[in-house]
Amino acid sequence: MRAYSIGIFPMASHRNDPTVHWVAPTMRGILPLNSFHIPRRLRRRLADGTFEVRCDTAFAAVIAACAEPRDGHPETWINAEIGRVFRELHARDDAHSIETWCDGKLVGGLYGLALGGAFFGESMFSKRTDASKVALVHLVARLRLGGFALLDIQFVTTHLRQFGAVELPAVSYLQLLDKALQRPARFYGDPPSDVLAGALGELGALATQSSTHKS
Repeated sequence: MRAYSIGIFPMASHRNDPTVHWVAPTMRGILPLNSFHIPRRLRRRLADGTFEVRCDTAFAAVIAACAEPRDGHPETWINAEIGRVFRELHARDDAHSIETWCDGKLVGGLYGLALGGAFFGESMFSKRTDASKVALVHLVARLRLGGFALLDIQFVTTHLRQFGAVELPAVSYLQLLDKALQRPARFYGDPPSDVLAGALGELGALATQSSTHKS
């Protein structure tokens, strides 16, 4: 938690690497919460009700899926130690998962760490088209609803650029981080359906999916 609060985060060289390395990029990726963009095709997906969206009901399964090899990415930076620590952080209600389900099966999702008014998105996975993207939209809706000021994504990818992701020099990022950490915020895993619908509506999503949260 201290490491995240000063702008560094853990990674491993590969899945079986027993060592955790601390990373402090010279350029840092963020997704601005006030200018988050939903592509038109994804809005149609949000409207068709393909996925059920849940929060914190399968955290261990989400991080395990994120650590699996995938097409084009045979290796992963999530080793056993990172997985263990994040499961512990989840048990403390500091780390959270947004999950997409279809026909009772977990098909996509993401996980990350909440600290003050900052959320550090760690990784996502998708076994169905748009599954992780729908999870990301729901994450942003919840962060806006809870008063968060910063969504850290570590590095900007082509995938995330379509949502409005930008890169900042480390010094600029740290200034934003400092302000966000001082801001009171609450992670809403299971807001009332009408409140969540309003938050999604403000983002431009056309419809909502049902959302459940562990007790």
